[in-house]
Amino acid sequence: MTLVLVLAACLLAVAVVMTLTALRARQLGVVAVVDVAWGLGFVVVAVVAALLGSLSDEADARRWLVLAMVALWGGRLAWHVRSRALGDHQGKEDPRYAEMLGGSLQDVGMRAAVRRVFLVQGGAQWFVSLPVQVGAVLAVEWWPVVWIGLLVWAVGLTFEAVGDRQLKAYKAQPKESRPQVMDQGLWAWTRHPNYFGDAMVWWGLWLTAGLASGWLPGLLTVACPAVMTFFLRNVTGAKLLEKKMMERDGFPEYAERVSMFFPTPPKKRR
Repeated sequence: MTLVLVLAACLLAVAVVMTLTALRARQLGVVAVVDVAWGLGFVVVAVVAALLGSLSDEADARRWLVLAMVALWGGRLAWHVRSRALGDHQGKEDPRYAEMLGGSLQDVGMRAAVRRVFLVQGGAQWFVSLPVQVGAVLAVEWWPVVWIGLLVWAVGLTFEAVGDRQLKAYKAQPKESRPQVMDQGLWAWTRHPNYFGDAMVWWGLWLTAGLASGWLPGLLTVACPAVMTFFLRNVTGAKLLEKKMMERDGFPEYAERVSMFFPTPPKKRR
């Protein structure tokens, strides 16, 4: 019964977060505000799951570790994307969401935005966070798996944070003096270190909160990080962004040398 309560409460929490985000999007006139709610929504889910997990006789201190992992990742992500969604580009829709909507929010209307973005993002948020929810009410069976998951999560967070910082430093350079394409640091090994890092974070959370609880919880939740990885690489992340990036000078040549998602040693310039 505790697990059912946690699943239901987390679904309600996601619905509240996405409803408030949709209202804010209507006020600002851009759907991109959902990027801020993406990270924060996972934090809300983790808080709800950890608190309700105390009602379970099996739950242990591992749920607080998972909460800290989600909070650090989600808080950093929300802080990083806030200026893009709410500040520097306020009033301008992110090209990814314009592609999903088939136009601006003003063109398609709020109903279409709710159906195509907010419901989809909310459903994905609840589904992807299932290992966090399950791990909050179950005891750890294999503590070594918890620490392996923590290591994988840390590698992912490092890729995200370092990749974002490197890109920010590149954009801060004068356009006339910087390289055509950011191909230094982690960006020399993967064209999307932030998306790859995001995927690693969720595989780490699955190991820590899902598989460490036993084979059955692990098997029942393994689709969650797998779906997250698929979407980050093929749907809402890397491939969607590259539709625009391929139009930029130097990017097709960069794409020939550097792996799109999984880091690999870069090919030599021709």
